[in-house]
Amino acid sequence: MENPYAYRNKAQFQVRRAKDGHLMAGLYRSNSHFLVDLPTFSTQKPLTMKIMRTVLKLLEKWQISAYNEKTNRGDVKTIVVRESQAKKEAQVVLITRSQRVNNLSAFVGDLQVALPEVVSIMQNINPEKTSLIWGAETLRLAGSEYLEETLGDVHFRLSARAFFQLNPSQTEVLYDQVKLALDLQADESLVDAYCGVGTIGLYVSKEAKEVRGMDITPEAIVDARYNAQISGRTNVTYEVGPAEEWLPKWSREGFHPDALVVDPPRLGLDDKLIATILANPPKKFVYVSCNPSTLARDLVKLSQVYEVEYIQSVDMFPQTARCEAVVKFRRRKK
Repeated sequence: MENPYAYRNKAQFQVRRAKDGHLMAGLYRSNSHFLVDLPTFSTQKPLTMKIMRTVLKLLEKWQISAYNEKTNRGDVKTIVVRESQAKKEAQVVLITRSQRVNNLSAFVGDLQVALPEVVSIMQNINPEKTSLIWGAETLRLAGSEYLEETLGDVHFRLSARAFFQLNPSQTEVLYDQVKLALDLQADESLVDAYCGVGTIGLYVSKEAKEVRGMDITPEAIVDARYNAQISGRTNVTYEVGPAEEWLPKWSREGFHPDALVVDPPRLGLDDKLIATILANPPKKFVYVSCNPSTLARDLVKLSQVYEVEYIQSVDMFPQTARCEAVVKFRRRKK
C-alpha cells in the first residue's frame, strides 16, 4: 500500500466498522476501497498516530458510529489530524454525515482531558454520498478554530480546510528553492496564484516590492490576510477568486507583475490560467509541482512562450514515490 501521507503534519484517516464490530481507521489499499486499519504507522508522526488511535477509542466508548458507504448511514466518515511542528500542538476534525451526532459533547470532553495537546476540535459536515472528503460547513466544537505554524520568520494561522504544505521540515527547503528560482529584486512585483493561506508569497515577500495573491477558498484568504498581519508583511494583498480572473483585471488596472509563482493541486494548471499566462507572460515564472505527469502536460503548452531553465526536485515525502519539483522558466525572446 502506497503511503501518500508520509511525514505529513496533516493526515486523513477513513473510519469504518470492522467485521468484529470494532471501529478501525486507516487508509484505502491502493486502487481500492478496502480499508487497511493502522494501529501503527512508521512514516507518520507519533503524536498524530497517538491522537488518531485515542479518537478511535473514544468514538467506541461513546458509541458514535462509523459511516457505512453502502447504506449511506452512520456518523463519522473521516478523522483528520493536523499537527503543528512549531507549537507541538494539534487540531482534530471529525468529518461527519450530519451535524447531529449522539454523545458528541461527551466525546469532546474526554478528548480534551486525554490529549491536552489537541488545542482545536472541529466538525465538518459532508452529507453527500461522494468520494470528496470535505463538506462545505465546518463548526468549532472546542478550543481554537485555528492551528498555528511557523516557517522561518513567517507565522501562519491555519483553519481546518486550509491547505498548507504537509511536511513542514522540508517546506522551508522547498520554499528556499522557490526563492532562489524567483530571484526577486527590491523593485519587482510578484503574483502568487493558488496562494492558499499565503505560504509562498509571504515567505518571499521581503525580497519583493509588492506581492499579490488569490485563491478560490474564502477561508484561505481570510487566513492569508491575517498571516500577513501577524508576520508584519505590509506589501501583500490577497483576493478571493481564480487567477484567470484576477490577472486580467489587474492588468486592465495597470498592474503588470514582474514575476509569477504557481503551486497548483495535483490536477495541474487550469487551461484558462495557462491561456491567461501566455497572453501576458511575466518576465519571471516559477512552477511548483507535486505531480510530474500534469507538470509534463503543462510544460508542452507553456513552452509556446517559455523555455525551462532548470527543474529542481525536492523530496517532500520520504519512503514514497511522491516528489515536488520547482521549475524555473525563462521567457523566450521574440
